[in-house]
Amino acid sequence: MTQTPTQSQARAQIRIPAAHPMVMLLGSGDSLLRVIEEAFPAADIHVRGNEISATGEAADVALIQRLFDEMMLVLRTGAPMTEDAVERSIAMLRAAGTGEGDPQGETPAEVLTQNILSNRGRTIRPKTLNQKRYVDAIDEHTIVFGIGPAGTGKTYLAMAKAVQALQAKQVSRIILTRPAVEAGERLGFLPGTLFDKIDPYLRPLYDALHDMLDPDSIPRLMAAGTIEVAPLAYMRGRTLNDAFIILDEAQNTSAEQMKMFLTRLGFDSKIVITGDVTQVDLPSGTKSGLRQVQDILEGLDDVHFSRLTSQDVVRHKLVGRIVDAYEKYDSRNGQQDGQADGREDGRRDRRKGK
Repeated sequence: MTQTPTQSQARAQIRIPAAHPMVMLLGSGDSLLRVIEEAFPAADIHVRGNEISATGEAADVALIQRLFDEMMLVLRTGAPMTEDAVERSIAMLRAAGTGEGDPQGETPAEVLTQNILSNRGRTIRPKTLNQKRYVDAIDEHTIVFGIGPAGTGKTYLAMAKAVQALQAKQVSRIILTRPAVEAGERLGFLPGTLFDKIDPYLRPLYDALHDMLDPDSIPRLMAAGTIEVAPLAYMRGRTLNDAFIILDEAQNTSAEQMKMFLTRLGFDSKIVITGDVTQVDLPSGTKSGLRQVQDILEGLDDVHFSRLTSQDVVRHKLVGRIVDAYEKYDSRNGQQDGQADGREDGRRDRRKGK
């Protein structure tokens, strides 16, 4: 690769080795190339044979050159490049260029090629830098909190790590649990048997398991106790040894439930706790255990808090924008509420003065 700057612009000539078919690099119908062109509207990108030229501002050209390097590294591992992966690679490289990126040296290729679990031809990998750090934290710490909005892969990645640990015989069982509190509903008012009442709350965990294991093996593993899916209340009074334990929807635990759950930790076990503190369904006046625990355990040795944001949402792009819109709305309303409280305090003070 060569780069020839002029007075106002820079130019890079990128030669693609024959081992990399151009269709893999540029996408079917040049779909990946269009993503890159849309991300760098001020740059001119041309393809001729196995050579790509980029002309434009020096910073843009350097980033485009780095992007193609990263894409080739990904393809070299056998992992596919998708439009989403290209967009996320560009975002990571731009963040690194502004000083907001990774001081630890992770590159887009390292993030996008970290395989957690493969099943039936499908491989589960982190898709963002924060997701990679979250997965790495699970390897390195006994208790990990994954906190962030919907769609950031908190629970899904934790379950993939749990299945990986079970298959590697690092643990002898997986325990998946959730508090049975959703949008004001109560189990006693739902129809059916106890299992029928519990099932809707735990269904998302079953669905994720079916993505990661042979569906025929799941009933056998559950019957043997190798995989247990149960409401949080079933954890009381137990000590959980040699297990990978996941508490999902932890924002709906009370402070007392959170303490109870954390103290179930036994020997050779690992705990991952996931939740979104902006979606608390607890009765009014009940403090979320997930909110409180951050003040209590932050900085404690072998406990790690991974915080994901709207930039880590891996669902439809609109989900990330919805999360941002709600955060802005909550921020505005919080400021207005604070101002209103201040005015009310002032009126009370004046009344007392009289």
